[in-house]
Amino acid sequence: MPKLEVVAAEPDAWTLLRSAAEEAARAEPSLASLVNAVILSHGDLASALSFQIARKMGDAELGAMSIREVCRDAFEADPSIVAAAEADLQAVSERDPAIRSLLQPFLYFKGFQALQAHRVAHWLWTQGRDTLAFHLQSRMSELFQIDIHPAAKMGAGLFLDHGTGIVIGETAVVGDEVSMLHGVTLGGTGADRGDRHPKIGKGVLLGAGAKVLGNITVGDYAKVASGSVVLKPVPAGCTVAGVPARLVNCPTEATPARTMDHTLADIVYDFVI
Repeated sequence: MPKLEVVAAEPDAWTLLRSAAEEAARAEPSLASLVNAVILSHGDLASALSFQIARKMGDAELGAMSIREVCRDAFEADPSIVAAAEADLQAVSERDPAIRSLLQPFLYFKGFQALQAHRVAHWLWTQGRDTLAFHLQSRMSELFQIDIHPAAKMGAGLFLDHGTGIVIGETAVVGDEVSMLHGVTLGGTGADRGDRHPKIGKGVLLGAGAKVLGNITVGDYAKVASGSVVLKPVPAGCTVAGVPARLVNCPTEATPARTMDHTLADIVYDFVI
């Protein structure tokens, strides 16, 4: 009878994070207290994440303990929030060549931290607790220089690289596996109310300083070059660049948000999308 091959399961994000924290505590004793408080003293990712969000977001008006209770309520009511955070950690690990372990984004990367704070604020928004949701948005903007309206819908497996200056409007929708760099704006084109912000598909790459404006769709696996201003829909799998944005390559590569390839094709289409 042939032998069955046993394939070891890949360690999950919490296991990898704890391992990195243990190593860091040994290597840098001056930070051991921080690492223990934020990670090693907790039994799972949800507990550590609630502590970290509260530690960063607490202030004189709303203390860390109160924020932690809100996070716990959110995670218990909607476990997909923690699952999305785990996917976000995995996204950073796969797409950022600068990181050494999951410890860096969890402790220090403001793109990751702002995104997790937004997920709690969005849960509050869905519960009709808009005042507290706005408080968290304001605090997040002050701390991280990232402004995401609490009503905006953000997918899982997102990578907000550097993060500074990202602005995402109220009716924006960001699909799963999207990568965006600093200075990205998903905004409106005027003062009209209603559904007025972009819908970003799965696996899209938004380069640094890209501005996508209006209730338009950027199709799955599209790429928006750095500094572009997009005012019209972008077909799935295409690359756009310029002010106003023009088609540069269509189709483009299969998974631009994963490869983080910001280069452009040599041939530029001679029409505005």
